[in-house]
Amino acid sequence: MQNLRWKIKQVLKEGEAAVGKSVVVKGWVRTKRGSKNVNFIALNDGSTVRNLQIVAAPEQINEDILRRINTGACLAVTGTLAASQGQGQVVELPAERIEILGEADSEEYPLQPKKHSLEFLREIAHLRPRTATFGAVFRLSHAMTFAIHHFFHERGFFNLHSPIITGSDAEGAGEMFRVTTLDPKNPPLNEKGEVDYGQDFFGKETNLTVSGQLEAELGALALSDVYTFGPTFRAENSNTSRHLAEFWMVEPEMAFYDLDDNMTLAQEFVQYLVRFALNNYADDLAFLNQRQLDEEKNKKKEERSDMSLLERLQFVVDNDFERITYTKAIEILRNSKPNKKKKFQFLINEWGVDLQSEHERFLVEKHFKKPVILYNYPKQIKAFYMRQNDDDKTVAAMDVLFPGIGEIIGGSQREERLGKLQQRMAEMNIPEKEMWWYLETRKFGTAPHSGFGIGFERLIMFITGMQNIRDVIPFPRTPQNAEF
Repeated sequence: MQNLRWKIKQVLKEGEAAVGKSVVVKGWVRTKRGSKNVNFIALNDGSTVRNLQIVAAPEQINEDILRRINTGACLAVTGTLAASQGQGQVVELPAERIEILGEADSEEYPLQPKKHSLEFLREIAHLRPRTATFGAVFRLSHAMTFAIHHFFHERGFFNLHSPIITGSDAEGAGEMFRVTTLDPKNPPLNEKGEVDYGQDFFGKETNLTVSGQLEAELGALALSDVYTFGPTFRAENSNTSRHLAEFWMVEPEMAFYDLDDNMTLAQEFVQYLVRFALNNYADDLAFLNQRQLDEEKNKKKEERSDMSLLERLQFVVDNDFERITYTKAIEILRNSKPNKKKKFQFLINEWGVDLQSEHERFLVEKHFKKPVILYNYPKQIKAFYMRQNDDDKTVAAMDVLFPGIGEIIGGSQREERLGKLQQRMAEMNIPEKEMWWYLETRKFGTAPHSGFGIGFERLIMFITGMQNIRDVIPFPRTPQNAEF
């Protein structure tokens, strides 16, 4: 059949082979330029970062139609593909018929053919996917979603849907959003004068989950290898470039894995994802790479990145990750030039402190010049569920550190010994009553097991080179902001 809609990606992929074919393309106008004799319209339908040039001549297209075509308008264009007469594209589409599916008033449409700030674009998040930058970001977001599922499916993992509404705090941080149907003005009270959640919808106090990990552990202790991939929530009042109130987490859990197995899987996982992006989304990455290079020109020399986006991605694929203990890392950092010359914002003086992004990036970018996996952290800075080492000072935790971003994955071997787990929960004031189901897996057929978590949006920041996490999720949820 002829005159069926072609996606612009398909037209450009076929290139010269498509010349002479009659097509219909539909999309949104990025730019329109020209004269009385001919108009050139850049059309984009979101299938690719590249535009298709539409050639509209007044003798073929009614003047009234041409006058109503502005940036942002949605068009259906019918014509026969021809070899391009200009530079920058192999084929173009001389229009035989143009139908305006939706007009855009040039006086009101906020996305004009000029450079808009990312801050401005966040205010019009309903329209920003039409820009080249955000089109590329969201296509790569889809690519990573597909690749994540593909990676785990190939390795015999099973996807588990963990609950969004939960009665437990997996991290023990207490920064959770409450879920309730009680009257906010006049909630029922118990004898102590406290809110009586026994009368609430679930009969107990419930919150939005901060992690699917604990439920994934339950699945792993039956199905061996599982992973969750879903939304998580933190009521943390952080207005930083790395924090969201609503974000997505990928959390695999594996029975019979020790810490070494866990580190090996984490490396294979992120290298697979980066390789998938490089192999399948070269146009989008090339665009984002150039965008980053252009931005770097405006920075002071000392603030510029050592590597371009594409170089950073290749860096991860090409290098085996360096594995070192937290104790060794502290020694390296304490004796480093930035620490001795007090260039670090957070100086390293003693064992036991939590590492900051500047420390993690120093290890990756300056010292080892390759991705790094740190393991065996002090137990006092890690969660209750991490397996305690024989030294009684450290736990079998691991973090994967990347250039430009620092920590991208956090994980551990889980504490499978009931007594040790109960002891640690008591030390951290985590009530056993709420976690009875978690403890029972240590009573009945316990097994060594491990897992890790990766924030999906942090991953997309690394893949796309975007500097603010608000720019890698379609509709960011942050303190004082739940628009769209």
